[in-house]
Amino acid sequence: MFRRLPPVVRGALAAALLGLNTLFWCTLVFALALVKLVVPAKPVRKTVDRALNEVATRWISGNSAWMQATQRAQWDVAGLDGLAYRGWYLVNCNHQSWVDILVLQHLLNRRIPLLKFFLKQQLIYVPVIGLAWWALDFPFMRRHSDAHLKRHPEKRFDDINTTRRACEKFALVPTSVMNFAEGTRFTHAKHRAQRSPYRHLLKPKAGALALALDVLGDRFDALLDVTIVYPDGAPTFWQFLCGNVSRVVVRVQRIPIPGDLLRGDYAHDPKYRKSFQRWLQDVWSDKDRQIDALLGAPAPAPPAVAETVPA
Repeated sequence: MFRRLPPVVRGALAAALLGLNTLFWCTLVFALALVKLVVPAKPVRKTVDRALNEVATRWISGNSAWMQATQRAQWDVAGLDGLAYRGWYLVNCNHQSWVDILVLQHLLNRRIPLLKFFLKQQLIYVPVIGLAWWALDFPFMRRHSDAHLKRHPEKRFDDINTTRRACEKFALVPTSVMNFAEGTRFTHAKHRAQRSPYRHLLKPKAGALALALDVLGDRFDALLDVTIVYPDGAPTFWQFLCGNVSRVVVRVQRIPIPGDLLRGDYAHDPKYRKSFQRWLQDVWSDKDRQIDALLGAPAPAPPAVAETVPA
């Protein structure tokens, strides 16, 4: 509808629609979260959590609507068949841009339960959104530097305890536990600083995934591994709003989780920790090769009737 507008006008319109959609649904999120705070009984909490997830799902559907109206990107997506809306999923993805979150939510909304992201503690201060994430029980992680942990070793288990508490809440209703294993967005500077052995990825961090499995391992039957590629380069959020993304490539793959990794003490069992890290590194190596192949593949022929954003 608005795809022919000049990029700056389209970006301003998309930002306005995003803001209005967010304010509308966040009002309901905050009202339901207040009920949960005032009446913390488990039956009430379970009912309110389901209502919160439904509100968030409609919020995402609203975002998909303005994306369909304003974006011209060609979407090349595979691997969504066979997903179940009711159940528990452990979802992992590479991370390049804030746009990744919109891509994941748009493609997986109503195909699997609501994605619950592990977020940096600083993001709780983002106006409106930060409070909404808190109300929806998104876990906020404190990323401590190695130097800080040497001075304050007691802080080493902060994230472990946060992850465990969050995953215990996730056990109440079907949830998709979402994690960016790299822990931060990919940049070439970070890649060089890490001396990452992967061409397109930073080194994965296994702790959050391992803890999610330890708490909810009997519910998960596979890792839902998502690979996102922007053939023209990872866009900024503003570039995406302006419609300056010509193509988005997404591959979704079910990866079986070895039985011996479904439960384990990642923090205190060195043998389990090494086994888990080795398994995740193998997953990451396969993902790196997949990105290589996707970047080298020619763009698919456009469909007879163009549909920029899949429903």
